[in-house]
Amino acid sequence: MPLLKIIDYRLLYKVSKFYYEKGLTQLEISKRLSISRTKVSRLLTQAEEVGIVKHQINPINGLNTDLEDQLETKFGLIEAIVIEVSEPNSQTAVLREVGAAAAFYFARVISDHSVIGISWGKTLREMVDNLYIQDCRNSEVVQLIGGLGKPEAEEHASYILRKVVDHLGCKLSILNMPGIVDTSEVKKAILSDSHVKEVFSLFPKIDVAFVGIGAPTSDSVVMRDGSILHQDELNILLKKGVVGDICLRFFDEEGNSVPSDIDQRVVGITLEELKNIPHVVGIAGGPHKIQTIRGALNGKLINVIVTDRVSASKLLKE
Repeated sequence: MPLLKIIDYRLLYKVSKFYYEKGLTQLEISKRLSISRTKVSRLLTQAEEVGIVKHQINPINGLNTDLEDQLETKFGLIEAIVIEVSEPNSQTAVLREVGAAAAFYFARVISDHSVIGISWGKTLREMVDNLYIQDCRNSEVVQLIGGLGKPEAEEHASYILRKVVDHLGCKLSILNMPGIVDTSEVKKAILSDSHVKEVFSLFPKIDVAFVGIGAPTSDSVVMRDGSILHQDELNILLKKGVVGDICLRFFDEEGNSVPSDIDQRVVGITLEELKNIPHVVGIAGGPHKIQTIRGALNGKLINVIVTDRVSASKLLKE
């Protein structure tokens, strides 16, 4: 005849009260009740099984965990971060606040000995302007694409990289040349440089990359002063079905790479190399970026997204 399992409800209740209400550690409880720490752990588990302890997660206004779960499921993401913004219809306000949210994620996932890839752009600038000081002296930041636009601009890679290094105290591998050059012959000569080869050799070693996602519009940062792209080049890209770019590598609505003459002149990481990075964090949002973000998600070009609630809701609609 099997032995009956006797439940000591009094002990279960006492252990639960010590742990959950009085804040004692399992080791402190074991000493106080003269039982092993292993038994304390088993008793806490049993207290949940018999209903003495019931855990409840209370929702907090302003959090969008349901939207985050749905995005993660739909697009197979490692994580989605969805925030409320003050002005959902203002592209400038969205980029500013989404960038600030990305700084929180940066602080959470970066530790010492990380190899971090960084692109460029307005949202990345907002992220680095909100970074916390961290001791990551053994980490390394790798520039994913050469400089784009005027060097004095705050969205230029040099400004962004300097900010990251100042906050982490880490090493830096920089591509000290333009991100797009005049001809493929010039690019070939640049790629033969030993310093450039050394930076490119770090791409497969990157643990996490933070990238902006650009939309191909006439008022985008790549079109601002004609130093990156011209209107006729943009028109050609649009005819090819381009909906966005990461590091000036253009893709269509399914996230497929769209080859062009520009590809042959860009000095930086390719989309295929980007896909091989374990964590690629896309930081984007706002009314002008929905199709662009969806393309990046469809193509698995990013596996973490930081965006706003309105954009997240639209991304979940077919």
